[in-house]
Amino acid sequence: MSLQQEQNLDSAPLTIGVIGALGKMGSEAVKTVFKEPQLELVGAVTPRPPTCTVNTHFGFTENKTVHFSADVKEMLQAARPAICVELTNPEVVFENVMSIVAAGSRPIIGTTGLTDAQRNTIDRALREKGLGGMLIPNFAIGAILMMKFAQEASKYLEHAEIIELHHNKKADAPSGTALKTAALMAETREKFGLSNAPEKETLQGARGGESAAGIKIHSVRLPGLVAHQEVIFGGTGQTLTIRHDSIDRTSFMPGVVLAIKKVSQLHGLVYGLEQVL
Repeated sequence: MSLQQEQNLDSAPLTIGVIGALGKMGSEAVKTVFKEPQLELVGAVTPRPPTCTVNTHFGFTENKTVHFSADVKEMLQAARPAICVELTNPEVVFENVMSIVAAGSRPIIGTTGLTDAQRNTIDRALREKGLGGMLIPNFAIGAILMMKFAQEASKYLEHAEIIELHHNKKADAPSGTALKTAALMAETREKFGLSNAPEKETLQGARGGESAAGIKIHSVRLPGLVAHQEVIFGGTGQTLTIRHDSIDRTSFMPGVVLAIKKVSQLHGLVYGLEQVL
């Protein structure tokens, strides 16, 4: 029986591996998966694993023994999870995801920073295996709504800028959420800011980066922040601000669970949680 067939049994919980298990997002994902009755945590990967079990480290009382591993391939071979949640950093995410797919597991990628070429490679690998995966810039349902509202507002207002604010340990800028927002807005309006006056920056970068549709994107990195974004639209005599704030990483967990439960229905790499809402 194949790994996928095993997971299709109605009585069997979905087996899950979490990569980046001791990071801030990874720790929340481990705790969420562990407590979800339809899910079974079978593997946890972190670069410097403690000598104790996951149960002991997190103080779980349930009679489940899940060991830490320092190596993704080792965990995949030993635990054989049907689905892996990847929450590491841009330097290792592509290699990790390719290992996940090669092992016949379905990736849910919460790490941003993948290039278009890498995303295309992952998509091809998934399709060759007959698998689905998800790349999710933001797991918060409120953030998905913020993006959808911004896309709708773009029909009516042709001037817009995006300000995204994150903690100072975030490696990539702009955020995946900002890029996804700009891409959705560009589906509604081809070009923004056409009537802007010509600009000259006296300090390079003062006006931020610019998307292909002409939307300026500004990135803020400060301790004390988690994940925040606002899209500011301007029109004659008015402005419209659409903002979302994640003040705690628990805000992402319902989206993680939703993605886990939906990914088995997908084929290839699907970009954005809104695709399964």
